[in-house]
Amino acid sequence: MKRFYLLTLLATLTASLFAQPNDFVQVKGTKFYRDGKPYYFLGTNLWYGCMLGQDGPVGDRPRLLRELDHLKKLGIDNLRVMGASEGLGYAGQIQPAIQPEPGVLDESLLVGLDFLLAEMAKRDMVAVVFLNNYWEWTGGMSQYMSWITGEQYPSPADPKFGYWGLMKTSGRFYTSETANQLFQEYLKILLNRKNSVNGRLYKEDPAIMAWQLANEPRPYPEDVERPRHLEEFAVWVDQTAAFIKSLDPHHLVSTGNEGLKGSLESESCYLESHASKNIDYMTFHLWVLNWSWFDPLKAEETWPSARDKAVDYVLQHIAYADKLGKPITLEEFGIPRDGHVYSAQSPITYRDQYYKNIFETMYQSAKKGSPMAGSNFWGWGGEGVASDPETFTWEKGDDYTGDPPQEPQGRNSVFNSDKSTLKIIRDYAKKMRALEKMK
Repeated sequence: MKRFYLLTLLATLTASLFAQPNDFVQVKGTKFYRDGKPYYFLGTNLWYGCMLGQDGPVGDRPRLLRELDHLKKLGIDNLRVMGASEGLGYAGQIQPAIQPEPGVLDESLLVGLDFLLAEMAKRDMVAVVFLNNYWEWTGGMSQYMSWITGEQYPSPADPKFGYWGLMKTSGRFYTSETANQLFQEYLKILLNRKNSVNGRLYKEDPAIMAWQLANEPRPYPEDVERPRHLEEFAVWVDQTAAFIKSLDPHHLVSTGNEGLKGSLESESCYLESHASKNIDYMTFHLWVLNWSWFDPLKAEETWPSARDKAVDYVLQHIAYADKLGKPITLEEFGIPRDGHVYSAQSPITYRDQYYKNIFETMYQSAKKGSPMAGSNFWGWGGEGVASDPETFTWEKGDDYTGDPPQEPQGRNSVFNSDKSTLKIIRDYAKKMRALEKMK
C-alpha cells in the first residue's frame, strides 16, 4: 500500500513538472486556446510583481498574495509582468534592477519572479512577460547602449537629453550586434531558469502565456532614412522572436508594440513587423492623455472626441489583425482620475465611462467572431499608496502602484478602493469568459 501511494505521489509530481502541449496557451487562427478550449480574457498590468515577490523586508509577499487573490476574485487571470530591468539607477528608473550590470543578476529579484509565477500557477493565472523596454523606467534598450558605448545614460530628466535623446539611443539598439548579444545572453539565462519555488523550468512553465520582446518597442524616431529604420525594426522583431523560439518552442511570442502610434504612424511597419511567422499574435496600446486626445483639465470639452478616437483606434487595429489572421490584444490603456488628481480618494467619473466604452467595444467585436481576444488595463495599483502627498513621486522603498516610477503615482492606477471601476472590470471579465462557451 505504501508503494502504491509513493507511486501515485511520484506520478502527480511528474505531471506537475512536465506540461503537455494543451497546458500552454496556443494560437489557432485568430483565437487563443487554453486546455484545448477558446481563451478570452480581461487582464491587467502588474509589472512590479517580482518586486513584491522578493523574500524578506525588501519584498512584500503578503501583499502580493492579497493582490493576486483580489484579482482572481475580479475574474482576472492574465497579468502582464516585468521580466527584465537593467542599470544602477537614474532618474525615473525602478530600483533595484534585475541586471544592475552586464551579466550581473540580482538573484533576489529572480526569486521574486519565481514566487510570482508559482503563485499565479496556483490560481490558474497566466503571465505575459516583457523582456526589455524602449523607455527608461526599467533601463532597457538605452541602458544596453550605454553599457557598450560608455556613453552617459540618456535620462529624459536631464535637459540635455529629454525624451528625444532617449528615443534616439533606444532606436540605435536594433542594429547594435553587441547590445543584442548582451540581451540574448540574458534571454538564455532567463528562459532556461529553474523556478526555485516549484522546480519548473521557465521554458516549460504553462503559467507563462507569452514572452514579449519589449515594452513598447518603436523604430528609430528620425525621419531621415525613415524606410531603412522601419525595415531595421521589422528585421529585429523577426530575428529576436526567432531566437526566443529557438530556446523555447512551447510559449507564444509577441512584440509589445503600441500599434500605429508605436510604428511612427506607418501602417506598413506595423503590419510587416507583426506578419513575422515568429510573432504569434498582435498587440496595441491606447493612451488618450499621452497622445493629446484627452485633457482631464478640460474633460467636458475633450471627452467626446477622445472617446470616439479611442474606439476608432481599437476597431482599426482589430481590422489589421483580421487582415493578418492573428489574434490581437489591447495590453495597455488607462486614463487619469477626474481633474488629473492622483489621490485614490478623488473621483473617477471619466475613467469609468472610458473603461465601459473600451471594454464594450472589445466585447462586442469578439462576440461577432473578430480576432479581438483580450485586454490588460493599465494598471493595477491595488493596496499601493504614494508616500508623497504633494507630487506623488516614487522613491526607492516606496509602495508600488500601477504607475511606473517616472510618472505620478496614482495617475492611471486602479486601486482596490475604486469600487465602481472594479464592478465594471468584474462584469466585463465575466462577459469575456462567457465567450469561451460560444461556438
